[in-house]
Amino acid sequence: MGLKVYFNGKMVDVSQAKVSIYDHGLLYGDGVFEGIRSYNRLVFKLKEHVDRLYESAHTILLKIPMERTEMIQAVVNTLRANTLSNAYIRVVVTRGVGDLGLDPRKCRQPTIFIIADKIVLYPDAVYKKGMEIITVPTPRNLPEALNPQIKSLNYLNNILAKIEAANAGVSEALMLGANGYVAECTGENIFIVRKGTLLTPPAYIGILKGITRCSVMDLAAKAKMQAREEVLTRHDLYNAKECFLTGTAAEIAPIVKIDGRVIGTGKPGKATARLMRDFRQLTKTAGVRY
Repeated sequence: MGLKVYFNGKMVDVSQAKVSIYDHGLLYGDGVFEGIRSYNRLVFKLKEHVDRLYESAHTILLKIPMERTEMIQAVVNTLRANTLSNAYIRVVVTRGVGDLGLDPRKCRQPTIFIIADKIVLYPDAVYKKGMEIITVPTPRNLPEALNPQIKSLNYLNNILAKIEAANAGVSEALMLGANGYVAECTGENIFIVRKGTLLTPPAYIGILKGITRCSVMDLAAKAKMQAREEVLTRHDLYNAKECFLTGTAAEIAPIVKIDGRVIGTGKPGKATARLMRDFRQLTKTAGVRY
């Protein structure tokens, strides 16, 4: 049986889910999306992801023609149609079909599709031994130009950074803000452990407040580990005791080398290992069952 996709209110074969070449999501990246995970038939933080989707859409004046409860049900139905217990879900809402001009008023009806499939962002060895990243020349977009709280379909800034990382032979790129402070990676937030405290850049630097990021902050608090947002430089990262990335697809991925500098002992640290373990436990309880 082939993959089934939710497409504009219907469940269709993936071969039938076709977006018009006049869709402004394709022509201009005019739309929003969410990446969501399910674990053992539980969609992790589904309400939080759907809320963020609608917030992104509201900010760009894109009216999603279905209620949030309907969107939640559509995600669940897509997972059921594909009989997936563990999956990566991509929910996309574009401005819809228009003309070759920019004017969004020419787009009469948004395009909505939901894909449920599998994803492997990094090999298992990364989670056991850690990974190396580098700082790349491409900076994070200015928040005043394109607010990173909007998960828009325009990810070219991130893709350029990913290309630079790949050209350097590493899996991931560290992006700085226009002011030179540490922002985030191409699709993940970044944390360090310094003097027993968990630190991550604040939102105003120009990052997405990731749902996994928020979960890790909550888990740290429950573990009686001090955690806070703080403006960070590369010097702070180089001299951290531990470092890791967080994201829906990446989950929690240890970092053991940045720009050739070994982080801590050069192996995933104890705090990182505990948070990884606690996060796995959280995925068994926090979400919508299907």
